[in-house]
Amino acid sequence: MPGDPSQPECRRGRKDPMSLVRMLARPMLASMFVVGGIEEVRNAGALTPQARKVTDKVVPLITSRVPASVPLPTDASGWVRLNGAVKVGAGLMLATNRFPRLAALALVGTLAPTTLAGHPYWEVDDAAEKAEQRAQFYKNISMTGGLIIAAVDIEPSARERVGLAARRMKQRVTSS
Repeated sequence: MPGDPSQPECRRGRKDPMSLVRMLARPMLASMFVVGGIEEVRNAGALTPQARKVTDKVVPLITSRVPASVPLPTDASGWVRLNGAVKVGAGLMLATNRFPRLAALALVGTLAPTTLAGHPYWEVDDAAEKAEQRAQFYKNISMTGGLIIAAVDIEPSARERVGLAARRMKQRVTSS
């Protein structure tokens, strides 16, 4: 029924109540990646020793599967910078709703090496440091979950589209 406040498209004058949620949530989710990516690009040298644990294992897998004509970093510091640049670019894309699902997937790809290299709590002996690294590790796991949700988010959702179609059909039938 038109004007019915119980209908989602009529609440507070918005057609899709999830639009506001998405508009706020995407930049919030992306902010960590933009800020962290800038830090990685700026401080790649300082992060390189820690990153080598992952790059030494992952880079040979990547280079064996990517054509030689594709320019790739040649050292761990370059890979840290590339990871940071992807975080900044994909984070800005997610924050500004430009290809948000693709951006979220790219950020998932950057988070795995960052988490493994940056927060290997299982290698830490000091109890306080271990607890801090474990918290950061699981924070990144949680962020990965949020990014996966963002990667499969469809605007509006299938449920919302069905509801909108049903209400439009009802309006057509009652106005005829």
